[in-house]
Amino acid sequence: MTLQDPAISNRNDDTPASFSTSVFLLGAISLGGFVGVMSPASSATLSRGIDITLLLMIFLLFFELRLSSLFSAVTNIRFLAMAWSANFLIIPIVGLCIASLFFSDHPVLFAGLMIYFLAPCTDWFLGFARLAKGDTELGATLIPVNIITQLLLFPFWLWLFANGAGLADLSPMSTSLLQWFLVPMIAAQGARCAAERLLPMQQRVAVMSWVSRGLNFVLAALIFQIFAMHIGDIAGQLDVAAMVAAAVLFFFIATFAVGEVLSRLGELKYPQRALLSMTMAARNGPLMLALTAIAVPDQPLILAVIVAAMLVEIPLLTALYQLLLKIRPER
Repeated sequence: MTLQDPAISNRNDDTPASFSTSVFLLGAISLGGFVGVMSPASSATLSRGIDITLLLMIFLLFFELRLSSLFSAVTNIRFLAMAWSANFLIIPIVGLCIASLFFSDHPVLFAGLMIYFLAPCTDWFLGFARLAKGDTELGATLIPVNIITQLLLFPFWLWLFANGAGLADLSPMSTSLLQWFLVPMIAAQGARCAAERLLPMQQRVAVMSWVSRGLNFVLAALIFQIFAMHIGDIAGQLDVAAMVAAAVLFFFIATFAVGEVLSRLGELKYPQRALLSMTMAARNGPLMLALTAIAVPDQPLILAVIVAAMLVEIPLLTALYQLLLKIRPER
């Protein structure tokens, strides 16, 4: 579900497994719901392993992160500033308007949609950008900037959209960030550094491929556990799935329009234009799912909204890269 660094990911085939990923996540949802309904005792046992699943997922997410790309970012400061402003200044306003339109009377669902909207993707957007003939080398410099910014902003967004509604207690947030993110990040980056120094290229490619595939299974396991634990709460709100899908569709349309305006104002060439569209559209659902499961574990509907949005996002990204190819200037 995630991608390695561009030099490695470019060796893969040219089609992200969007359909199979959707089926995979739907299978995790269905199996989790089935276990939760048929065997509540089993789901309670499975739920005790959710902390291990979260830690493993966070470790794998940070293992794929190339912090060295931060040094390359200074050479692309103009595009970086444009993309950062779009993701962290403009999109929060766009997301607020859309979430207010759909869930203004339901603070839990509103918070879930906003948390999903506010975090730009740090992995698979590069694969879709590559399919759209976007500038993936430039895109790689966005990854560490995006993930560091969203981690720093997450407590603020949670306070703004969840704490005010009485959905979250932020008092232990600093300890949680240290325990759940700083320690796994240091461990993951240490392991990645060791792999890069000690393993030949072929074995490094294999390790990154295993990590990417493993992350798919760990994410599915987390979704399975969430739905097994909370199917009773979630089942009563299944009707909101269509509204979440419509909201995410509106989000994609709005971000594409804003991206086109910014590209014209910034006189971006097509590869940078395609990259900007992808980074504005793709969201970091897996990390937001992990963060939210830690911060507000007793709010399953927020988690369900994030999962539902992730399922809609995958086919929409596929449609977006095909649209970008159609409007790509002829060479």
